[in-house]
Amino acid sequence: MKSKYEETIRLLSDKELRFHLYLTQVLLLFIALVIGLFLFHSWDSFFALFQWDGPSIAIGILSGLVIVMLDIIGMRVLPPSYYNDGGVNIRIFSSLSPAHIVVITLIIAFSEEVLFRGVLQTHFGLIVTSLIFALVHYRYLFQWFLFLNVVLLSFFIGWIYELTGNLLATIIMHFIIDCLLGLYIYKSQRAGREDR
Repeated sequence: MKSKYEETIRLLSDKELRFHLYLTQVLLLFIALVIGLFLFHSWDSFFALFQWDGPSIAIGILSGLVIVMLDIIGMRVLPPSYYNDGGVNIRIFSSLSPAHIVVITLIIAFSEEVLFRGVLQTHFGLIVTSLIFALVHYRYLFQWFLFLNVVLLSFFIGWIYELTGNLLATIIMHFIIDCLLGLYIYKSQRAGREDR
């Protein structure tokens, strides 16, 4: 199964890989909308999850920065194989401009948090949601360290949501993690090309 997945990814062009990433985010938002229509009593109850609240936003920002710092330390001290997702992240982020990385990670953070924390965790709880979140990140299932990483991250983001009750805090946190790590990968790949 792993070799078939890696072969499929290898055959996709960078443009096709980006298209599938965007398509996945649209699909996640659609699923959130459909499920949300059944689970929320009104739009007001859904929009109440978004709060422009300084302390919870600060918790989201600081939590995101801590995760980024820990991940960058891990990338520097652990063997590269621990972070090998089949080259998907490197292919995606090294082929984009920094501005495009900001846009795509904002879309990812919004769509994933609306579905996983806003709809699923609000109605089914932290454990169920965190496990579904980890399973949706399919490419990490083949690498024990990345899978453990995404499971722990999902529980942590879910805990921040439980702590703050604010979906905006987790969207910002998720965005900071994906965006800064995406920019880190972009910079690392550019520096590697210049060293050759």
